[in-house]
Amino acid sequence: MGYRVSIMTMETKNEIFERYKKEYFKARIQKSGGRKKCGEILDIVCDVSMMTRKAAIRKFKRLQFKEPCEEEKRGRAVYYTADVTAALKQVWDSSNGLCGELLHPVISDYVDIFKRAKTWNHSDEATGKLLKMSERTVKRRVHEFEKAKRRGQGFSSTSPSNVKTIIPVFMGPWKDLDPGHEQIDTVVHCGSTLKGDMVYTLNSTDVATYWNLLGAQWNKGEQATIENRKKLRARLPFQHLHDHSDTGSEFINWDTVEWNEDTGVKLTRSRPNKKNDNCFVEERNGHIVRKYVGYIRLDCVEAVEALNNLFEVLNLYTNHFIPSRRTIENVRVGAAYKRTFEKAATPYKRVLAHPKISDSVKEKLRAEHATLNPEVLLKEIGRLRAVLYDVQRKHGSQIA
Repeated sequence: MGYRVSIMTMETKNEIFERYKKEYFKARIQKSGGRKKCGEILDIVCDVSMMTRKAAIRKFKRLQFKEPCEEEKRGRAVYYTADVTAALKQVWDSSNGLCGELLHPVISDYVDIFKRAKTWNHSDEATGKLLKMSERTVKRRVHEFEKAKRRGQGFSSTSPSNVKTIIPVFMGPWKDLDPGHEQIDTVVHCGSTLKGDMVYTLNSTDVATYWNLLGAQWNKGEQATIENRKKLRARLPFQHLHDHSDTGSEFINWDTVEWNEDTGVKLTRSRPNKKNDNCFVEERNGHIVRKYVGYIRLDCVEAVEALNNLFEVLNLYTNHFIPSRRTIENVRVGAAYKRTFEKAATPYKRVLAHPKISDSVKEKLRAEHATLNPEVLLKEIGRLRAVLYDVQRKHGSQIA
């Protein structure tokens, strides 16, 4: 006699019990022959489902007392139900897919804004549960949401200049610097080749507050970069004290040295091939510029204006609603490093909490913040990005 192999799913087992439950319940109340009939049914069910006799009896008993609309589910009842997950998903979508650690501290801010804009349609119970959700639970829930596909790698257009010998190297410390100490860098929108003319993004990140400003320019000539820096400096909400760049020729040149001397802004540079000397702006290149613009080639002059229109909205969105975490401690344990982070906060919250920034600046930012909605800004970013791509398709080359 051969051995029978049976692979049963939970759905198949449920179907077997549903098939025989009426006969089993009827046999249970019969005075004559009922006991024998129940035994026959249990033999069939146990043989097919590979369950023990006692387990099958308990299964029938659960079915007998189950409510008509009740789904059988073992274990502890789910506290964060689907309506709470839907509420979290709205917040996560409006943050453009933040990780759980960064999303958790801004959930209440997003909910308040959505309520103010009357776009929050979730129940009070779901909202209360969402606001009480721990960071670990947020991380688990966010992990289940759809992740954006990893994008390809770009190119570096940085090349050193001989003028760097007169510009001092600065390696830190960056920890206790006042607002106004900016790390600057350019990002090239070249697609798959660095040949020809193209659009560049000037990225400026404040070390103390993580306040980020972006501006597009045509190529990375000395004068074009200086004009772009002037525009970004005018939009900085606090005093501009210090510029720190890599060794790219757009920053390390005589025109830049003279401009910084005339404006009283200190100029330093990082060591060649040492990205950590410029780490604050380098991470923003990927987290903001590449994430929201992508690696598309922009090689038409018309794309500069379209990209600047996108950056005008993107700067509001990232500074007011996208938090970041600063590393407090980095300890080597064996072959690995154990990092300790501070609580995540948006650049807007960092500015409000900084004692060196004037109350007038803070009041102006509070008034601006009260008019913003992350959901609306993200939709506008998507629309302006589509306009940018249309401009490139219409006026640019066909090179990817």
